[in-house]
Amino acid sequence: MSNAITSRWAVAGSVFLLLGSGRPLAPAAPAAARPPASARHQAAPADDLRRLGECLAGHYSSAAQAALDKGYEDIRLHVVPIWPEEQRRGQYYFYAEQALAAAPAAPFWQRVYRLRPTNDGHFESASFLLAAPRRFAGAWQRPAQHPALRALRPDSLHHTEGCVLYLSKTGPACFAGTTDGYHCPSTHNGAAYATSEVQLMPTELRLWNRGFDTFGQQKWGAKKGAYVFVKEN
Repeated sequence: MSNAITSRWAVAGSVFLLLGSGRPLAPAAPAAARPPASARHQAAPADDLRRLGECLAGHYSSAAQAALDKGYEDIRLHVVPIWPEEQRRGQYYFYAEQALAAAPAAPFWQRVYRLRPTNDGHFESASFLLAAPRRFAGAWQRPAQHPALRALRPDSLHHTEGCVLYLSKTGPACFAGTTDGYHCPSTHNGAAYATSEVQLMPTELRLWNRGFDTFGQQKWGAKKGAYVFVKEN
């Protein structure tokens, strides 16, 4: 994977260290914020959680955006549900991977996601790292039969603290959200923290991952705006 790709798509996964002058972290600038704790109301309906899971699952391409703007790569994103028995516990798990269209068998980003409702009527998407992720390459094609996924269990996942996406329903089948401030660690390319913003619709996913240093200067990620992934299935 080239340095350019790494810089655009690095994701948080290392220990968060505040180095240098001791100045406070500059706040991230996501488009939306975590729902305030004061906005307490009944838990999100199970149907909305199911719709969120259905919107997220799928096979996506950024080819159209890349054809119009050379600042974006042509990337394939695959998100497939795993562990359906966990849905009875009110949580949905997914295996996700991203690869360049020119190198589909060599993903540069692999994660497990967990969706579940919060206590204030919204949703959270937690991201989990995979040990030796190359073992899982291509697992989206037949997740129930893939040996590495079959051996993986929820209690063996490594959760990156501070990197939860908080999501709200914005339409009949639309959701949007961000990570919370500057609490998601990233040390890639001189960054101190990472932010993620997502807009999820039935046929499209917009994702903007960025890394910032302690002064709030962007160190990696797309600069113009979110990647636009069109669902192909």
